[in-house]
Amino acid sequence: MGKAFAQVDLTAVGAAAPPTQAWRDGTAPRAIGRGFFVAARIVPRTLQCFLVCRERLECSVDSLFSSSFRWTRRAAVLVTAALLLCSGALGQAASPVILIVGDSISAAYGLAPGTGWATLLQNRLGAEHFPHRVVNASISGDTTAGGRARLAALLAQHRPAVTVIELGGNDGLRGGSLDAMRENLDAMVVAAQKAGSHVLILGMRVPPNYGPAYVQRFAGIFGEVAKAHNAAVVPFMFEGFGEDNAMFQPDGVHPIAAAQGKLLDNAWPALKPMLGAATKGK
Repeated sequence: MGKAFAQVDLTAVGAAAPPTQAWRDGTAPRAIGRGFFVAARIVPRTLQCFLVCRERLECSVDSLFSSSFRWTRRAAVLVTAALLLCSGALGQAASPVILIVGDSISAAYGLAPGTGWATLLQNRLGAEHFPHRVVNASISGDTTAGGRARLAALLAQHRPAVTVIELGGNDGLRGGSLDAMRENLDAMVVAAQKAGSHVLILGMRVPPNYGPAYVQRFAGIFGEVAKAHNAAVVPFMFEGFGEDNAMFQPDGVHPIAAAQGKLLDNAWPALKPMLGAATKGK
């Protein structure tokens, strides 16, 4: 039987078997012969179909896993990027903000960048291990009316823990209405406190040539507003050097770089208690 099987040409699967082919014993193949040759034709075709299907299945699986891997990798990249962005935003939000709303005195008018008292304040906060971040929203030439107009947006944007109001000097130098100035400062303090912020008012004075009545009333407004709303106040930002012409630029109004540390020293005793416990030892 083995010899007869060996005589089958598997490369000619479609060829018909000779009807008179006999076995070695001379018997006709009959039903067994017919079944054998049918199997010889069917099995190779089935095997070929199986191999083709398996190859296609493997390709599909490989493609599926490859596609899944690509999408998984892309998803991982997107998730990582989102986490990094969120961690950065949370890190920034975790730093309490000190918002300074002032005029040219706090905007460091006429000075090199990074030399104003607001920058020195940020440096001191770091040196004393306070986590606060200074946002200096001061604009040269601003008045209490201007500060009042833009304060709501600043409070919404920065949500400060402390709001420093350094305005009123330009109101006085322009001989503006002191009633309007008082009303504007009142409104700013109320808005900041309603936003959950502590408030520090930095006061100013005007030259004596404005007349004693105006000078006296102007100087008193800062303390009056602070007292009315239980806010902190520095009555005169130039205390200790206001009469020293060497501490001012040629215009006689704006302090020079060497005076910026004095401005900070005047504000610091009133500001520091608002900052809370320092995170030392880190």
